[in-house]
Amino acid sequence: MKLIVGLGNPGNEYKNTRHNIGFMVLDKIADMLNESFNKEKFFGKYFMTVINSEKTIFLKPQKYMNLSGEVVRDFVSYYKINPSDILIIVDDLDLPTGKIRLRTHGSSGGHNGLKNIFSNLGTENIKRIKIGISNNKDIDTKDYVLGNIKNEEKKLIDDTVLKVSNISLEAITSDFNTLMSKYN
Repeated sequence: MKLIVGLGNPGNEYKNTRHNIGFMVLDKIADMLNESFNKEKFFGKYFMTVINSEKTIFLKPQKYMNLSGEVVRDFVSYYKINPSDILIIVDDLDLPTGKIRLRTHGSSGGHNGLKNIFSNLGTENIKRIKIGISNNKDIDTKDYVLGNIKNEEKKLIDDTVLKVSNISLEAITSDFNTLMSKYN
C-alpha cells in the first residue's frame, strides 16, 4: 500500500497560500482521478484507490502543518504502511517558485511539517517532492508562507501543480531514483 501526503493547513483562510501547495497537488490529483476527499480518519481527509494494481491512499492532514506528522503516523500505523511507500508533497522556501526537487532522504530543511513527520516516524528516509515557493527576505517567513499566491505567480504555480500531480502518480509504480534522474 502506498501513501501520498500533501502538506498544508486546514481551513479556507489558508486555501490559496504558498504553504498549501501540497494540498493543491492532491486536489489536482483528485480531479484527475475523478475522486474526492470524502473520508475522514485520524484528523485526515483522504481517499483510497487502486492505481496499476497498487492500493494507494491520498491524504491531506487536517491538523496544522507543524502537527501533520501525528496524522501521518496514525495512518502508517493503522494501515501498516512501510516508510519506503510514503511520498510527501511539500513547499520549499529555498527553491525558486515553480522549481521542483525530488529527494529520497535528508533533513527537513527547516520545514516544520517535514520535521514533525520525521519525528513521528523516526526516520528522515521518506520520499518527497519539494515545490519551490521562493523566499521574500523582506517579509517575515511565517507571513510569507501563509500569504496568498500572487496573480503573477498563479500560472507558474498551476503548471507546477499539474506537473507534480503527474509525477506523484508516476511515483506509485515507478522507481523513485529513476524519477529523480528524470525530473531533478
